[in-house]
Amino acid sequence: MPIRIFLCLIVLGTALVPSSSYAQKKKPKAKPPVKIRLPESVRQKKPVGMKVTPVSAGSREDAAFAANRIDGFVEDQLIAKGMTPNPLAPDETFLRRVYLDVAGRIPTLQEATDFLNSTDANRRENLIDELLNSPDYVSNMYNFWADTLRLVERPQPNIVADPFLGYVKDAIRTNKKYDQWVYEMLTADGKTWENPAVGFQLRDDGMALPYVDNTVRIFLGTQIGCAQCHDHPFDQWTQYQFYELAAYTAGTRTRITKGDPGFEKSNPANDLISEARKKYPNGRVPGAFQRVARANTYSVKEVKATMRLPHDYAYEDAKPKAVVDPAVLWGDVPSSASESTPREQLAAWITSPENPQFSKTIVNRFWSRFLGVGLVEPIDDFRDEHPCTNEPLMEFLAAELVRIDFDLKQLLRTILYSETYQREASDFDITSGETYYYPGPAVRRMTAEQVWDSLLTLAVHNPWPFQRPTAKDLAPVIDLDFSKATYDTVKAKSERFQQTYFTGTYKRNLNKHAFQGNVLCRASELPSPLPPDHFLRQFGQGDRETINGADQQATVPQILAMFNGPITHVMLEPGSAIVDNVLAIPSARDRVDAIFLSVLTREPNSIDRRAAASELSKADRIGSAYGNIIWALLNTREFLFIQ
Repeated sequence: MPIRIFLCLIVLGTALVPSSSYAQKKKPKAKPPVKIRLPESVRQKKPVGMKVTPVSAGSREDAAFAANRIDGFVEDQLIAKGMTPNPLAPDETFLRRVYLDVAGRIPTLQEATDFLNSTDANRRENLIDELLNSPDYVSNMYNFWADTLRLVERPQPNIVADPFLGYVKDAIRTNKKYDQWVYEMLTADGKTWENPAVGFQLRDDGMALPYVDNTVRIFLGTQIGCAQCHDHPFDQWTQYQFYELAAYTAGTRTRITKGDPGFEKSNPANDLISEARKKYPNGRVPGAFQRVARANTYSVKEVKATMRLPHDYAYEDAKPKAVVDPAVLWGDVPSSASESTPREQLAAWITSPENPQFSKTIVNRFWSRFLGVGLVEPIDDFRDEHPCTNEPLMEFLAAELVRIDFDLKQLLRTILYSETYQREASDFDITSGETYYYPGPAVRRMTAEQVWDSLLTLAVHNPWPFQRPTAKDLAPVIDLDFSKATYDTVKAKSERFQQTYFTGTYKRNLNKHAFQGNVLCRASELPSPLPPDHFLRQFGQGDRETINGADQQATVPQILAMFNGPITHVMLEPGSAIVDNVLAIPSARDRVDAIFLSVLTREPNSIDRRAAASELSKADRIGSAYGNIIWALLNTREFLFIQ
């Protein structure tokens, strides 16, 4: 493996003086004072301050038994195809894989050393449980759901969706039952800081029909969007069926209306802004004042309403503008919801244990995320043209999810316990048109968030200098009661909002945690969406406008960002985590070992050692040599891919 990369490097520090044969002896020089440029907030390791609901210790045997069933279904199919499963992955490979898949980052030097030195026969299961119980798991799974639910802080300028993003994170932290969580999002009423689950409805505010399409695609793995305008050309769904389903949400309203408190005659937000124009100099009402007033007009509720076909409906089964009664796409609405509101009926049908598509869709999403290829591909387009590659396995996992009462963490634990997950990975091109039968996981490139959070693991001691705001944070600075609100109360609220969570101010306040323009915090806590030139966007994080909009394609900006971008400079700064770890090791050989363990989660082989020794012996400054080694490892395929 080539080690040396001819770049302008930031020096690790002249205190890195090697011993033994790794470098030529040189006359020591006086050391200049070390200037620490990294923010204080990321240099001291601190508790995250997040209580995570743990996996049940009593359900470990259940998970192990179900994992064996997974292996049985996979191996039966492999045998039938004349194939054999891959060998179990070595501990080093498993360690790095499970950290990236569960914690969303590579392990620290200490974490790697502790696991690789363990002789406990159950060390893999123990590590899986430990990671599932960690704040890292919450952060990693938040990124997964942010891409799926298209989480942004301002879906429209006047919608403050931060509480919804905090709600999603909290649902993961508390391991909220999946059916309960989805039901809440589909039926919630109120403002986002009163009932944050309404953020799911507000994400598609003003787009009633796309909301139905997105809901079915996310939770039922079925794409019916084409049927908004005409019968689906490639599937069974008709335009009439689409409108039948949309009839369940026809009564959803997202803004206050006449009759609501404070809205007896005219829109109270408009009245307050009109009054403010008379009092602010030149009639220029600050943006924060307008945002606070208008954000309070967004409140979700359900009213009685009917759905009509469009004026240009062209099929013979009904006439244009005809009233459509609600009906589900398959099966029936559970009898327990027969007297409920239309939205509640739809939510009950979607999340019912008797609706197999609800369970299969999330099972397929998880299987794709952790094995690299879904049992059905694309993962959200179940239809005859996209058959399941292992139907018995899919049926088992869907039934298992229902059996464990929609406990997503236990489902993930089961998958991770399986030998199928723990085997050596195989190269597989999902665009090849061939079927993958899971002799082991497929090799995957890290997601943008995994790359970022792994670099932070190397660079900083505290990757959690702050966490995203919640409903509890937002409510005091934005909530208004329009029946009592006056110009003075809105002005006072808006000034607090301006100083705290008004978009531009909030982002500027995060700069105290930044180095060379990059805020050094976990990807899950950063503003969303990030600007197009941010490292995460360069590595494929989507703009959160489409479902699962992340991109895994390699690009030239990615190469430049890894070669000479600001974030890769951070780890070579005095006071960074990897510099501090290397400085603490007296032996040059052990320092090189520590670098390899820190970056690649393995010790160097004989070829690596020779290349490292050559680099150290040739360097004018020893700190630069260690920097070269670190930088070279970061720019290998081995670093960027999950093996």
